Amino acid sequence: MNKVDTNLYNTLKERGLLYQSTDEKRFKELLESGKPITLYEGTDPTMDSLHIGHCVPYCVLRRFQKAGHKVLLLMGGATASIGDPSGKSEMRKMLSYDELSANIEKIKRTLSIFLDFEGENPAIIVNNADWFKNLTYIDFMREIGVHFNINKMLTNDIYANRIKEGGLTLFELGYMPMQAYDFIHLNREYDCSVQYGGADQWGNIAAGVELQRKLNYVNGTDVELIGVTNPLLLTPEGKKMGKTEKGAIWLDKDKISAYDFYQGIYQTPDACVQMMLALFTDIPMEEIKELCAKDIVLAKKKMAYEITKFVRGEADAMEAQKMSENLFVNGGDDAPVCEFQKVDFANGMNICDLLVATKLCASKSEARRMIEGGAISMKGEKVNSFQTSVTHTDFENGSILLKKGKKNFIKVVIK
Repeated sequence: MNKVDTNLYNTLKERGLLYQSTDEKRFKELLESGKPITLYEGTDPTMDSLHIGHCVPYCVLRRFQKAGHKVLLLMGGATASIGDPSGKSEMRKMLSYDELSANIEKIKRTLSIFLDFEGENPAIIVNNADWFKNLTYIDFMREIGVHFNINKMLTNDIYANRIKEGGLTLFELGYMPMQAYDFIHLNREYDCSVQYGGADQWGNIAAGVELQRKLNYVNGTDVELIGVTNPLLLTPEGKKMGKTEKGAIWLDKDKISAYDFYQGIYQTPDACVQMMLALFTDIPMEEIKELCAKDIVLAKKKMAYEITKFVRGEADAMEAQKMSENLFVNGGDDAPVCEFQKVDFANGMNICDLLVATKLCASKSEARRMIEGGAISMKGEKVNSFQTSVTHTDFENGSILLKKGKKNFIKVVIK
């Protein structure tokens, strides 16, 4: 049996990571019992990457795993085929099965940032496509669909916007019963008793708990399920965090540079800094509150560094911090330096390769997009072609200044 930290409930409450529960008293009893529980969180792989706004449940599950509990991560290969209608004004784009499978494989690699998939208590990834593919429509409707009242379903917030727009389809209406059944299946197969998710999933999570109560009555069983939510990362305007004016703060290194990731985190609204530090770090809450109250700028720098280190590693965090200090503290006069050997440019280096090598861009595709958008300049002149070749003759006094956008600089130096 895993050694269980019986103080986890208090930690979650203190750090503001427990928002709602279908039975908080019983949930507290389970976490303080000293016995490990099995819990899960579900993600629909509608994209091939995760951004910072997706991370709240994973950070919470990380605490459960470290406390000795068993963690399941559900990939919604089946539910994503429909798409969660929560908060949507129009039906989500339907993805092919191949697209969903490719997205799942990419997301799996990212999840290792948060959870341990090896050792004595490894997290387990499951895909609901594996059990839905064996269910016929008639069997599902006879066992599960019969327990869902349409009138009650339509009062749920997850359908509100679609109803308002007059476009809710039977297709989308099936999402809640499918997610509810996931909870039932995972309890039967893995003895999973708790589902944790974002506050916007409350209706779907509660539906699974209610479905089990009805099945208990029909089957004469006494299975106990508990639903719990965490608060969402929201800006003061009520918008979900995870994106900035420049775009999403992606977790994948090939989608965003270390500097842009760091700056995206740093741009977190002041009101959200305390929660971000509480979520991503183990800094004591008293220290977090004192830091935020005393010096919010210093708190944001601490937050940007610690989260960049957690997601991308210490080397990227140090580099991004140094770049930020050089550009914003020293007014841009002391641009960060990236050194190369003269031989590296003997036959010319493609500008896209150079932008990636200097980490000014996270990938060649980003470099091409930046060039095509007129965002890259070299020696003060805009680079017009992604086929541009940089040779040692382009260097003036052994250096070239590359610029991305208005504030991102790199001084390329050859020895």
